[in-house]
Amino acid sequence: MNQFFPFLQWVATYKKSYFTKDLMAGLTVGIVLVPQAMAYAMIAGLPPVYGLYAAFLPVLTYVFLGTSRKIGVGPVAMDSLLVAAGLGTLSITGPEHYIAMVAVLAFLVGAIQFLLGLMRMGFLVNFLSKPVISGFTSGAAIIIMLSQLKHLFGTGSANNSSTFHILVMDTFNYLSEINTYTLLVGGIGILLIVVFRKWNARIPGILIVTVLATVAAYLLKLGDYGVALVGTVPSGLPSFVIPDLKWNSIEQLWPIALALALVGYLEAISIGKSLEVKSGEETIDPNQELLALGSSNILGSFFQAYPVTASFSRSAINHESGAKTNLAALFSVVLVVLTLLFLTPVFEFLPNAVLASIIMVSVFKLIDFSYAKRLWQYRRDEFVVLLITFLSTLFLGIKEGIFVGMLSSLLLMVYRTSKPHFAVLGKVRNTEYYKNLKRFGDEVTDRPDLLIMRFDAQLYFGNATFFKTELMKEVAKKGEALKGVILNAEAINYIDSTAADMLTKTIREIHEMDLQFYIAGAIGPTRDIIFSSGIIKELHKEYLFVKTNEAVAFFDDPRAVSEVSSRVAYENRCKKDTATS
Repeated sequence: MNQFFPFLQWVATYKKSYFTKDLMAGLTVGIVLVPQAMAYAMIAGLPPVYGLYAAFLPVLTYVFLGTSRKIGVGPVAMDSLLVAAGLGTLSITGPEHYIAMVAVLAFLVGAIQFLLGLMRMGFLVNFLSKPVISGFTSGAAIIIMLSQLKHLFGTGSANNSSTFHILVMDTFNYLSEINTYTLLVGGIGILLIVVFRKWNARIPGILIVTVLATVAAYLLKLGDYGVALVGTVPSGLPSFVIPDLKWNSIEQLWPIALALALVGYLEAISIGKSLEVKSGEETIDPNQELLALGSSNILGSFFQAYPVTASFSRSAINHESGAKTNLAALFSVVLVVLTLLFLTPVFEFLPNAVLASIIMVSVFKLIDFSYAKRLWQYRRDEFVVLLITFLSTLFLGIKEGIFVGMLSSLLLMVYRTSKPHFAVLGKVRNTEYYKNLKRFGDEVTDRPDLLIMRFDAQLYFGNATFFKTELMKEVAKKGEALKGVILNAEAINYIDSTAADMLTKTIREIHEMDLQFYIAGAIGPTRDIIFSSGIIKELHKEYLFVKTNEAVAFFDDPRAVSEVSSRVAYENRCKKDTATS
């Protein structure tokens, strides 16, 4: 039950001290969620109330099925833009048909995510390295902050781009339209939130600022001075409607649905993992997250919701407000329901500039300067991955930043494995250990008649040529005094067919040079490959050893190896399988 319903885990260990924090975080996120949801629905080409529908049942579903205790699920800007862009390419006539197609799209997105979860495809998250997450987080935080400037300045006519350069140019173009009162309200909001946070982090500064701003807007009639307010929210809960799953609609929508499903999942996981890094809690199960997001979108599609995922800004607010469990999201849902039914007048006077100030302060802390600085000092290659992800997120877009970052990380991994560490070993004085000559210097002895080397990676097509080149280079350095070559294979956990063919030919070339070749320390699976691939035919099994010092002893005296050591070294799965059959 815990596996299928993760909420049972945090319910069983719930503490009374968590309740207040979850309540305050849930209400704070809910206050932001209501106007954000309406605004994002408009971006998606839908009436504002449909954003609240997306903030209702999908969020409630995630409360019970989600494994992250920090992220805020619901309608988001990026997915809203993708919905509008995707459906905009289709020939859809009339708002009712458009709304119906959005419901079908939400169902398909959920179905794809749910199916990927059943297929245990959550391993995709393993390709999100920390530099990628940090670069994406920092870039997206800046994009979100810039996107809020139009609300902070009161220039609501600005566009909804998600790229840095367009947002900056857009801001400059509308500087002449800045509303001084709006800027003053937003500026005071930022100042008060920061002061409350510095004074005492336990004080719900965001909630206090929201209440004060709403009261001030009502008493001072700020709307008359051009300060944009949230305005009227239509009342009533969403009705149950079965999506019109016709084949023609599915055929048109599945490419958009696939993109939304993958982007939504990667956004949720990226945000969740970045918040886990900050909080030190690790609860996310990637496969269960797919099932949770899929279920949220499927259920939401029956109640007129459009596709949802984790929101960067609301997740940051949830984290900063001290949320401990998913109960915080339940309080947000309660506020959405109360808003739909009763609280429309309360939010009518809430200034958009205050919402912008809340978001900007919350996401600013997600920009991780210290980690980037550490990578620059100690791991330049990973810093490059972080920088590429960061710049891609800024100038290409949030979803593009994630994919480019993942690709950069994979390319770095391929580059590393194509040129792994290659060490020439020598015996540590008065011991049986063999260590890197360059690292240990005078503490090890290097025999002129024997070359001992270690290859610290799997042998595969990408590094087979590198291995042979480095080996032959060291053989040439030894010159005519060299009589034998020992490969320490402790770190080689796999040999593919290309590398096996290369190793067989290399051993043959070594033999043709009147040198003997030995392999020591090969683990079981590697020994299996040595026997099954035919390497053993060129090597001969008497030259396969458990330890490097045994190979050296055999080189000096062929009678030195024990029978037990030989039996272990020659053991292989193929031989055992044949014996059993």
